[in-house]
Amino acid sequence: MGVVCNCGVLVNAFSANNNVKFTSQTGTTKGDLTYTADVCANSLETSTLTLSFHEAEVGINNFLFTANAITSVTCKQEGQNCVITVQGTGLVNDQQYSFEAVFRDEVASAANDNVQSFVITGFFDQNGAAPVPQGSIVALGCNEEA
Repeated sequence: MGVVCNCGVLVNAFSANNNVKFTSQTGTTKGDLTYTADVCANSLETSTLTLSFHEAEVGINNFLFTANAITSVTCKQEGQNCVITVQGTGLVNDQQYSFEAVFRDEVASAANDNVQSFVITGFFDQNGAAPVPQGSIVALGCNEEA
């Protein structure tokens, strides 16, 4: 039996053909996003989170972001759904950036889950919500939040 998580999220999600924004470029770039996370407010030091981007065309913007310090996790009940915000720092090509990721676990079986936003400050913005298959975002402990 594992440690109970008061607030956290498990993510294993893929979203294709998103128009994302890179801070250093004009316009948007189309590509695929892959998210993984195992985050719990009770154990921030062992929580993990990654985002990889694979550009559809040339591939010059491909990157892997890996969180190296998760500093905040908040859970907010919205009806039956749960919105989880994760903040901290991480690395892209050995450069450190701050990040904020917002995940939405939809309870309705017909609805997609959503990565509502993912911003790597000074580097990357997901540029809007990315729908991901139902069940690929699992909120932990949201129902217990006041």
